[in-house]
Amino acid sequence: MEKHHTIEEVAKIADISIKMVRRHIACGNLPSEKRQNKYFISDSDLQTWLAAGKCLGFRSIFDNAEITADGQSENVNWIDISDKWLYDGWNDISYRNGYNFIDLFSGAGGLSCGLTMAGFTPVGSVEISECAVQTYKYNFFEKKGFDENVRTRDIRLPETKEELYESVKDKHIHLIVGGFPCQGFSMAGNRVVNDPRNSLYLEMLEIVKKIKPDFVVCENVEGLRSMLDGKVETKILQDYKDIGYEMNVTVLNSADYYVPQIRKRVIFIGNRIGAKNYHPKPILSSDMYITLGEGIKRLLNLPENKDFNHIFTKHSEEMQQRITEVPEGKSLFGNYSDGWKKSPWNKPSCTIKENHGGVNLHPLLPRVLTPRELAALQSFPDTFIFKGVKKDQLVQIGNAVPPLLGKAIGIAIMKNLDKIK
Repeated sequence: MEKHHTIEEVAKIADISIKMVRRHIACGNLPSEKRQNKYFISDSDLQTWLAAGKCLGFRSIFDNAEITADGQSENVNWIDISDKWLYDGWNDISYRNGYNFIDLFSGAGGLSCGLTMAGFTPVGSVEISECAVQTYKYNFFEKKGFDENVRTRDIRLPETKEELYESVKDKHIHLIVGGFPCQGFSMAGNRVVNDPRNSLYLEMLEIVKKIKPDFVVCENVEGLRSMLDGKVETKILQDYKDIGYEMNVTVLNSADYYVPQIRKRVIFIGNRIGAKNYHPKPILSSDMYITLGEGIKRLLNLPENKDFNHIFTKHSEEMQQRITEVPEGKSLFGNYSDGWKKSPWNKPSCTIKENHGGVNLHPLLPRVLTPRELAALQSFPDTFIFKGVKKDQLVQIGNAVPPLLGKAIGIAIMKNLDKIK
């Protein structure tokens, strides 16, 4: 029987850290098998890995990225958006600013919803999740009547790109936005830089190069900025510069724009038309933030309504009692800082996440928050309906860009476009 090694043994043999061994396993460099929650590596796989030199480091799309002073400097241009904030292109569909956009990796449409609020018109989207596409189609095509080809499609396929190009060939595209999948860039877990999902931004880059929109916006998790000591960010900035887009990047906090939630995202804004890139100046200071209570109090006494995504989770009497006893700001389980957490009623919510979006505790009631309440904390309008079963709804809500953050970004870009008409 072939000998197998533990992660600790492999780390000692290769003279690298245990954490680094785990990264190699997570990204597929080092084959392993899991038994009783422990990983074991066969001696033959270990020898092949050592002989190939894979233990020396990761080969990834970022290997040749060089850190430059420009790439890591915080050069942000702020623009006041408060004078346009009260305009609402979601509830008043007649309010259009004359600019078109395409949303890549659109999910359920949080960023699209926000841009629509700012008056932009959606003319194309790409998303691989069937449930998210059903949600997007219902809200933007069936309810709002936007003339847009919306269906499930994989951005990596050539036919997907060709269909997109054909559908917008007669339209001027002012903006392409995309929140390319961020799991591989996350600050959580092993932070595997060469996770295959990280290269999906290159698919967006290819589409931008082909369509040549005036502006481009990339959205991702805050942790992207520190990956490989900044090489990931530098690589993205350089790639877009190579195709004619000068970019500026910073981190925006959704709570600064009336979202009742602390949710920080890194936002790249670039253009190819020689304009200055503007990020939206924060509207609220921290002492003015919208609280969780203000975000969901209208739903406090509302009975369950599945058509409205207000779906209750059934708890035993014992669980209800345990939830009641959790202090505000604490978790039902001490090992989970955000999972099963009871955010205070009088403060903004903690970040709503996809992996445990359904287990944020209600501050006043003995239950977890419903999908509708979580959507409200993401700043989705009550008229925005999510499709799929409850689990699917929670994933869509947790993955979404808060619409009001999207609105703020949209207004900043709209004001820039207005300047150069």
